[in-house]
Amino acid sequence: MAEEVNTVAPEAVEAKAPKSKANKKSKRIVNAGAVHIQATFNNTIISVTDKAGGVLSASSAGANGFRGSKKGTAFAAGVAAEKALETAKKNHALNSVDVYVSGIGLGRDAAIRAISTVGIKIDSITDVTPIAHGGVRPKGERKP
Repeated sequence: MAEEVNTVAPEAVEAKAPKSKANKKSKRIVNAGAVHIQATFNNTIISVTDKAGGVLSASSAGANGFRGSKKGTAFAAGVAAEKALETAKKNHALNSVDVYVSGIGLGRDAAIRAISTVGIKIDSITDVTPIAHGGVRPKGERKP
């Protein structure tokens, strides 16, 4: 009679044992943060950060399925703001923010309104849109 021989190496048997899961990175609890809104004619980008500037969540109109000229609308900006803030509120327990708005697009006001609908307290709103003020001296000789 032929006997069956177990050909499994002892190392392979040990490898089948269940492994302990790697330690998950703990979620930071951030009570107060900042929301940066960049509103252009073509898109609106929302970034939610802590006070030091570390990004907690971000979203844009394009990331929420809007394409082409629809990305620059106020409705798309509101949807993007809601998504970014709900993520920050759920994952990091965010409850009050300072808002910094940059740009001249249609999504400026809609994104700010969306922040309050999510249930996050707005501490301040600051417009940080860059403004030209004369610029540099033109090249060449001065004209009398």
